Amino acid sequence: MVSPALRRQRGATLIEVLVTLLVLAFGLFGLVGLQARLQASEMESYQRSQALILLNDMANRIAINRRVAASYATSTPLGGTDACPTGTGTRQQIDAREWCNALQGAAEFSGNDKLGTVIGGRGCVEDMGNNEYLVTVAWQGLGPISAPPAGVACGKDLYDGGTGSKCINDLCRRTVTTLVRIGSLS
Repeated sequence: MVSPALRRQRGATLIEVLVTLLVLAFGLFGLVGLQARLQASEMESYQRSQALILLNDMANRIAINRRVAASYATSTPLGGTDACPTGTGTRQQIDAREWCNALQGAAEFSGNDKLGTVIGGRGCVEDMGNNEYLVTVAWQGLGPISAPPAGVACGKDLYDGGTGSKCINDLCRRTVTTLVRIGSLS
C-alpha cells in the first residue's frame, strides 16, 4: 500500500520539468534578442568603416591636388539620390564625380542597384579658411542614437523619417569628419 506522503508527491517531477522548460525558453528568447542587437551593431560598425574609407579618399584627393584645394568645396552634399557631377575637364571635376559615385555605392552592384557603400551616403567639403577644409561623410543609421554636433551641417535634416518614425531631429544621421590642412610652401 502507498503511504499518504508519497501520494501527495505525485506530479512534482512534471512541475519541475515544466519550470525548467520555461526558464530555458526565456533564456533562448534572450539569446535571439541578443543576436539581433549584435547584427545591428555589426552593420553600424561596417557602415562607419566604409564612411571612414570614403572620408580618407576625399581627404587624400584634396591633399594631392593642393594647388586648387579651394575648388573642392561643395555647396550641396554629393551623393545620396542626387545626380553626380559629370564634368571631366579638371582633376577636381573627376575627383568629385568619382567620390559621388563611391558615396552612392558604385563599388558593388546587384542588378542596377548600387550596394557598395553606406546607406544614403553623402559627402561635403567645407572651406574653413586659412587653407583648412572640413571633409564630412554622412549616412543613415539603423536607429536613433544622438544627433551629430550642430557644427556638422552635411546631410542635416536629410535622414529624418516620416510620421511616426523614431528617426527625427537628425537622431539617425551619422557623420565622420576630418580636417585637411594645406601648408603654405611659399
